[in-house]
Amino acid sequence: MLKKISVCSLVGLTLAQGCAQLDNAGHAAQNLSSQQQPRNIIMVVADGMGPAYTTAYRNFADNPETPDIEDVVFDHMLTGNASTHPAPVSGYVTDSAAAATALATGIKSYNGAIGVDANKLPVESVLQRAKQLGLRTGVAVTSQINHATPASYLAHNESRKNYNAIADSFFDDRINDGFVADVMLGGGTSYFARDDRDLTALFADNGYQYVDDYDQLATLPAGTDVLGLFAPVGLPAALDDSNPHRLSFLTKNAIKHLEDPEGFFFLVEASQVDWAGHANDIGSAMAEMDDLAVTMEYLQNYVETHPDTLVVLTADHSTGGLTIGADGIYEWHPEYLRNMKASVSSIAVNMVSEASPAAYAEVQLGFTFEDDDSALVDSIAALPDFEARETALKAFLDKKTNTGWTTGGHTGVDVEVFAFGAGADAFAGQLDNTDIAKQFFRFLNNR
Repeated sequence: MLKKISVCSLVGLTLAQGCAQLDNAGHAAQNLSSQQQPRNIIMVVADGMGPAYTTAYRNFADNPETPDIEDVVFDHMLTGNASTHPAPVSGYVTDSAAAATALATGIKSYNGAIGVDANKLPVESVLQRAKQLGLRTGVAVTSQINHATPASYLAHNESRKNYNAIADSFFDDRINDGFVADVMLGGGTSYFARDDRDLTALFADNGYQYVDDYDQLATLPAGTDVLGLFAPVGLPAALDDSNPHRLSFLTKNAIKHLEDPEGFFFLVEASQVDWAGHANDIGSAMAEMDDLAVTMEYLQNYVETHPDTLVVLTADHSTGGLTIGADGIYEWHPEYLRNMKASVSSIAVNMVSEASPAAYAEVQLGFTFEDDDSALVDSIAALPDFEARETALKAFLDKKTNTGWTTGGHTGVDVEVFAFGAGADAFAGQLDNTDIAKQFFRFLNNR
């Protein structure tokens, strides 16, 4: 395990190193005088969201009553693409940890790295730099808050799997005699309220409000330091959560607590686009994309009233090899996904206790079964193993929609970059994922 190093001890070294790296940033090395300087920076990572996901979402959101396929929110903010490869030691296909480290620090690293370089040495993130400069900082994610992406902005560890140690570092590491993040919202009580150490109590003893349900969060006065953990690990899937737009809810509430005359740096992660891709679950993928779309619509409105705010959205990589159309058939049918009331996983769990599993699944999936569908779904319900039922139901939906997948893992394709607000022009064209962090550092150092 990586030896713990105080964030404070890194600042002087990384400030000097970071400036040298930025001077040689290639495409991202632009003259700041030609860019509008943001006061607030909001980084949105849609984990696993390759280009096929945004295209699929446009078709999913389309109004079939009109002849045109309507634009969606992503269409109005696209600025370019980014390469995603990790450090050479890990080849061409990144995991979430190496990609998040690149996005957070501007440094390529190996798969599994959390805020460390290829030699396992800690590197400063843009969030940590913002905190050092006196901005308020926060994260809002639908995974556990010590998962790979948020951890890479907040911590340093040689392995993303060291969840307890990463959670400990959120409390133990300090910048300017304060914690790294002022607002932390997502899942993860299993890692923060442990038998060996109750981090929730420690944060509460040090001025944070600890909340564990959405209603509590909504009642906190603006400007509060908050630790909000709403599930043992990740949040429920969007299709199963009490609030299907929980990411936009967390985002709105986090900003309420981050706003400050000095500005803020805020990481938002649509974590479970990736989880749906790993599971090859097209229903959940579109629900997670819808949650992200609502979040981006809110952020667009926020920037209209706060024009000194920059918002950048990208993916860390693509997951699942999603294809819109499969088996040589030139069709895709998102109408089978638009009225789902529960995730395939939830349906697979609950259908076995129903007197008529097919009738139950028909209601939950939200479309009328055809002649052979009921018998097929009843036979799926008879499978004794949950995973077998879940896999069969996903295959049923893939057949209905004509959705294809190439893998249960990641792919190495470039991902889209979206930006709007102050300084958004700096993110146009073909980028590398490290260029995003380098430009953020540039903005922060120009304050």
